[in-house]
Amino acid sequence: MRIAFIGLGNMGGGMAVNLVKAGHSVAAFDVVEAALERARENGCTPFTSVREAVQGADAVVSMLPNGAIVQSVYFADVLGHAPTAALLLDCSTIDVAAAKDVASAALAQGYAMVDAPVSGGIAAANAGTLTFMVGGSEAGFAAAQPVLAAMGKTVIHAGDSGAGQAAKICNNMLLGASMVATAEAFKLAERLGLDLQTFYDISSKASGQCWSMTAYCPVPGVGPVSPADNGYQGGFATALMLKDLKLAMAAAQDVGAPVPMGHRAEELYRAFAEAGNGGLDFSSIIATL
Repeated sequence: MRIAFIGLGNMGGGMAVNLVKAGHSVAAFDVVEAALERARENGCTPFTSVREAVQGADAVVSMLPNGAIVQSVYFADVLGHAPTAALLLDCSTIDVAAAKDVASAALAQGYAMVDAPVSGGIAAANAGTLTFMVGGSEAGFAAAQPVLAAMGKTVIHAGDSGAGQAAKICNNMLLGASMVATAEAFKLAERLGLDLQTFYDISSKASGQCWSMTAYCPVPGVGPVSPADNGYQGGFATALMLKDLKLAMAAAQDVGAPVPMGHRAEELYRAFAEAGNGGLDFSSIIATL
């Protein structure tokens, strides 16, 4: 397939390379020249505009920072410029309303489109082991599955347009809150005089275990290797966690859902990011406790 890939940042860069490894021809675009050069070095063909990249594409994959940019790119440079037979896959994490808006406009012009946000972080993007949560029609999901499978290990149909985004923000609200609770538990254990490795060995096999502990421990030297072992560099940035928590809070307000734990996590991550820690992995929130 000829696949246009729009957005080659920390996540998109690795995803595009995995499409090349799967045998696809990837037409790449990003506003950052260095990102385009990295894509070229890894087998992608760089283009200087979205419109050029999507010409003749069988599929268009986007990985962009927010809903406003997704809407701008699709309305101005994808719809009406990519072939109407091209499948459109937006893997960005954006608000549900924006995802539905773009999908509706695409459908009106004869395109099939899915929202397919991801879970797994930079390491999974590079390794091709992402989880995709897909919103769209059954036919759109079936068409998208082989493209997404080249970039991930799990591809799940969440429902109609926007459902992928809904699943993503609910998942990351849970992740943000559970990381805060995990960090609190380790800090309390430390003050109570417990050896932290011993606490991990107990809790990771007991009812308190969760992904934030067993796969992504915020304590250096405890559990599997995580960003905590690298000075909280890499992984999933605090600024991105805050973005997802803000999306979750907005969605909760729209539907009148009480989310007190999510709300508190958003407050804590907002204060942490505003203190200059937005570039650190989100598990570094343990430093505030």
